[in-house]
Amino acid sequence: MSYQERPITRERLERFIFTLDSDEGIRIDNHTEKIFINKSSKRYCIDISKDGNDEFVYKNTVQEVMNFLREKIVQESEIFSY
Repeated sequence: MSYQERPITRERLERFIFTLDSDEGIRIDNHTEKIFINKSSKRYCIDISKDGNDEFVYKNTVQEVMNFLREKIVQESEIFSY
């Protein structure tokens, strides 16, 4: 099975997070780290992967996710849905 990856704009990020299904995700490519966002039935999981290490952060609402990401996303970040 393969999946389709699509670039998304920063302006549409919040909408994509809001509509995430459990088999979908979002990847944010920064220069030094990758951030993966997935959703379970009850909360959002944010995986920050840097230098082979993963840190997991859990948030309950889209607004909490967006507030967390404001400090993580840089101007040059590329954002993809998958």
